[in-house]
Amino acid sequence: MTDHEHMGDGTDSGADTGADDARTGASGDANGPAGAPGARTPREAGSSSFGRGPVRRSFEGDLSAVSDFAPIHVDTAHGVDDGPRDDQQADSPNGPRYGHTKTGFGWQLLGVFAELLLTLAAICGLYIAWQMWWTGVQSEHLQQQQLQSVGWSDPAQGGQAKIAAPQQGDPPVQPQQASDGDLIAQIYVPRFGDQWRRTVVQGTGAEELNKHGMGHYPDTQMPGQLGNMAIAGHRNGYGQPLGDVDKLQSGDPIVLRTKDYWYVYRYTTNKIVLPEQVDVITPNPEHPGQQPTARMITLTTCEPKYSTPTHRWISHGELAYWAKGSDGIPKELSATDGSGAVRFVNNQTQSPMSKLSSLVPVMQVALLCYLVLFIAAAAAWRWPARRAIREGRVRRPAASIYGSILRLQPGVAPVRFLLLLILLVVAAAALMQWGFPWAATTIPYLRSISSFVTV
Repeated sequence: MTDHEHMGDGTDSGADTGADDARTGASGDANGPAGAPGARTPREAGSSSFGRGPVRRSFEGDLSAVSDFAPIHVDTAHGVDDGPRDDQQADSPNGPRYGHTKTGFGWQLLGVFAELLLTLAAICGLYIAWQMWWTGVQSEHLQQQQLQSVGWSDPAQGGQAKIAAPQQGDPPVQPQQASDGDLIAQIYVPRFGDQWRRTVVQGTGAEELNKHGMGHYPDTQMPGQLGNMAIAGHRNGYGQPLGDVDKLQSGDPIVLRTKDYWYVYRYTTNKIVLPEQVDVITPNPEHPGQQPTARMITLTTCEPKYSTPTHRWISHGELAYWAKGSDGIPKELSATDGSGAVRFVNNQTQSPMSKLSSLVPVMQVALLCYLVLFIAAAAAWRWPARRAIREGRVRRPAASIYGSILRLQPGVAPVRFLLLLILLVVAAAALMQWGFPWAATTIPYLRSISSFVTV
């Protein structure tokens, strides 16, 4: 300790010592007059009070015995500081204590606004994923389910296949009639990929096109019938069955398979028309109003592909031949291996995700995992993050949406982040299951770009 510190703290100590001297003097008076050998002069008393002798050692000993003694902070610019500044926290038995966050209100508000913008961007990204991917998964699930319900034979049953011979004469018409939603045919277009296959159901409403692949216009002809069989399909979203319609080339096969027959059409031409130009699906689209002279197929879809569909892309084809399903498969859907064995190129495998009828089971499993982990973390660690803030061991954080949710989770940091991730997965699944379908059918702009319309 410096002499200055002793002088500053020695005043009270000197007074106490002076009081002791006064009592000593009084004792001296009792044994003899003032100035007697036992008496002490005021000068001597003052010297004892402010001296550097035994009194100083006693004073230091007293300080060392004080358990909560806090050293004085010295600010080199302003001299002695009696306590911690705003950016300094005094030590406590549990460590340094912190106050509120130093982030200004304006910056906190800006941070929350940025979080909202990022959340909106994530929702937009999820909407695109829903429209481009999940709607196709749901459509594939329902198509597979419908195929299993009708019990049609497998073209490549047992892994063996043979080429079906083309038949002569007029083709049979199958089915003769159908109700909305009934399965009419399966359609294969090798130009779209060896594994490309969709079901064709009766009707072109949102229910049929969004969930069952492609839809047959009820007022047009059936497979094999003289005239024009017209089929509609989405170009974007819902499995985008006609997403690659612009890749078709002259002569490409378009194959229909009904319960008992194969119908092989050849692509001829395309055109882009306005939605009100419905003559493209009449029995004789080249000469509307005249009697049909050919057995045609017409595929209709939206144009452009990635924005509001203001036009329709029309693809025409004509029947090349027909074959019996019991005779094998069309050569257009076959391949030959090194041993000369014929195989069906479309193996009709179902994607793993399409085996789910909805995302509800995913949400149920995720919530169950969250509940188990939440209870275990609460029992083992409780809420250490909130406790540290409450006790002042860490500075109170700035306002944050996701930060607040994170701090509500129990356990150590990795566990809290895992719990937050599970909650975000559940929220994303809920949007895909209920939120986005509602938005696509209710919000005018989204409805206009979600390909819900037909010709």
